[in-house]
Amino acid sequence: MLLALGAGITGTPATCIGELPPTLRQGQLIVARADPTCRITVDGRVVRVAADGTWVFGVGRDAERVVIAADDGTSVERPVAKREWPIERVDGVPPATVTPPPEIAERIAREQARVAQARRRDDARTDFDVRFVRPVEGRVSGVYGSQRVLNGTPKDPHYGLDVAAPTGTAVRAPAGGIVTLAERDFYLTGGTVLVDHGHGLTSAFLHLSRLDVAAGDRVEQGQTIGAVGATGRASGAHLHWGFNWFDVRLDPALLLEK
Repeated sequence: MLLALGAGITGTPATCIGELPPTLRQGQLIVARADPTCRITVDGRVVRVAADGTWVFGVGRDAERVVIAADDGTSVERPVAKREWPIERVDGVPPATVTPPPEIAERIAREQARVAQARRRDDARTDFDVRFVRPVEGRVSGVYGSQRVLNGTPKDPHYGLDVAAPTGTAVRAPAGGIVTLAERDFYLTGGTVLVDHGHGLTSAFLHLSRLDVAAGDRVEQGQTIGAVGATGRASGAHLHWGFNWFDVRLDPALLLEK
């Protein structure tokens, strides 16, 4: 069976690609089953197919169509359903907040390069092939896809799920994996942990007040990896949970849907 997270279960695969939902959703992770001998590409990117035929891909926030092809000659193009994103316009913000000074911008770029490097990992592990659990309970204070326009300048969209909780609240791994990055003092994200779930899928946990893991550690689903905080650029105590397929940013909230 093919499991499309956030889209329900569809029928039995009939080709290398397998059976896919007729319409995809922006920010969605798709977990599919195929013939393990097949070579599959998504928008030209070769994807890993596990020994049991499991393969995955992610749909970006602004994607309109996805083209999937396989070496058995199968090729399908799927439309992507457009979602509406909250837009907040704020004027009168200090210019240094909108555009940081060069020395700060250089530091941010170095730190983001390290995160991008960690997200290039492509392990054969299939830790993602479970029902994800919430890393922390609390009020949702920020959603995937929203965007701020500061002094008329559009900023990057918000790529994650923010959950407000008291400082010190335990943060647990939503699925198993390998810690690929654990840093206590990034400029924007403060205490930062990345967990690789295999096949290019990673969870990012930001603004942590405490880190309980180190790079290279193996973690299991439900294991405490740190604690909620307000480190880095944060206006209050909360957890930011981001989720990626390589460089494609996905919506963690869809992982929690039935």
